[in-house]
Amino acid sequence: MFVADYDGKSWTNLQILPYQPLQLSPANSALHYGQSVFEGMKAYRNQGKDVLVFRPRANFERLNLSAQRMCIPELPEELFMAGLTELLRLDRDWVPANENTSLYVRPFIFATDDYLGIRPSDTYKFMIFTCPVGAYYSEPVRVKIETRYSRAAAGGTGAAKAAGNYAASLLPAVKAHQQGYHQLLWTDAKSHQFIEESGTMNVMFIIDGTLITAPTGDTILAGITRDSVLTLAREWGYKVEERKVAVQEVIDAAKEGRLQEAFGTGTAATIAQIKGIGHEDKDYELPPVEGREFSNRVLRALDEIKTGKVTDKWGWIYKV
Repeated sequence: MFVADYDGKSWTNLQILPYQPLQLSPANSALHYGQSVFEGMKAYRNQGKDVLVFRPRANFERLNLSAQRMCIPELPEELFMAGLTELLRLDRDWVPANENTSLYVRPFIFATDDYLGIRPSDTYKFMIFTCPVGAYYSEPVRVKIETRYSRAAAGGTGAAKAAGNYAASLLPAVKAHQQGYHQLLWTDAKSHQFIEESGTMNVMFIIDGTLITAPTGDTILAGITRDSVLTLAREWGYKVEERKVAVQEVIDAAKEGRLQEAFGTGTAATIAQIKGIGHEDKDYELPPVEGREFSNRVLRALDEIKTGKVTDKWGWIYKV
């Protein structure tokens, strides 16, 4: 694992250590006040056995945006990329080569002051560790439109990958699981009339041939997979709309057979197909996944880009 410390003035003490437990004071401020941010990315093997990482600089930029929001000092790009590169060189034998597998990479920063009191920490630790993973979802998912609990509110931390955002999502997710759903469709905190995200992913719909997704903002994370999907959709000539997506619009389209596709986008699953949507004690079935033109095409395209099977004309791939 790669480790660096912030001593109140600069990032220092850069080192790679064997994966091991951390020793923390019971008064560690991150444990009490949640001053912690993280990222997630994946490394793949190409046919020549090179290790490829998908858009790591975009993850670096987003990590620093999250850090700004949480009063955490930003990382220098050189430090981030050098630590990532050297760690992956050492861990390269852990990058699996089988289909639907990858090496998950988790960079994160957390406060390290031993202090009880509400204030930004003076010291921090930045770390990266890795682990091999398979497919995130083994089958298409059923989602429930959440109209009681909220993931994020205007002016809050919804645009940051802050640890507390995910803790707040656990209770409604558990309740949804108990009702037979895999995930939630989060709605806006003010009115619960507009769909924002799906679980820990951005979400997209194809209604009457148009790809629709909510715009990013202070309640919606700027997903890297989301941006990649929209880039490809526009290149392929699809009509794309980034706008508010009303719950009623989606339900009406499902009732009338105009909701052709629905899927989540994110690092963990790339594309998570949605096969059913629950709303107000009713379930709406979507068309079979096998016949979905766009989401299947974009999943294949992204997989081919990530594994070096096609030319990377977008500059998305970083070879270790």
